[in-house]
Amino acid sequence: MSRIGSLPIQLPSGVSVEAKGREVTVKGPKGSLGLSLRPEIDLSVDDGTVTLAPNGSGGARQSRAFHGMTRALLNNMVLGVTNGFSKTLEIVGVGWNAQAQGKQLTLNIGFCHPVVFQLPEGVECETPKPTTIIVRGADKQAVGQFAANVRKVRPPEPYKGKGIRYEGEFVRRKAGKTFGS
Repeated sequence: MSRIGSLPIQLPSGVSVEAKGREVTVKGPKGSLGLSLRPEIDLSVDDGTVTLAPNGSGGARQSRAFHGMTRALLNNMVLGVTNGFSKTLEIVGVGWNAQAQGKQLTLNIGFCHPVVFQLPEGVECETPKPTTIIVRGADKQAVGQFAANVRKVRPPEPYKGKGIRYEGEFVRRKAGKTFGS
């Protein structure tokens, strides 16, 4: 049995979990998220506690893997609808900036044209400073994927360090060309 999968999930006040067949819905103050359960996993909800158990179908190794993964996904859903998730991106480069307007994020990062992103459903974007982007949402995967897509447009380069990076990300710098005399 999976060590992570066997841990129960405690539901905070204001969060509800509903299971209809293989579909699970988690509702809370920040929104609602859904998940399809694998056939190897059974779910039970008892007064504020969610417990997962493998039901014996499929291989034992696969069953253990899906047990832990499903528990982690459900726990992230509960955390997302209560507190939400956020990723902070920093833009390093002279004259480079970002601007969030409604459901769009516009980046001016050294190309001859601005790069415009449409925000996916359930993801919010904020630019408190022109060189800082904060991505927020209840779905951990959607927040992380959108932040990765923004970073992919101009990843940090190793010579000058210019580019879009996560907050606190370390970029290993390389020495430039040297000329012998």
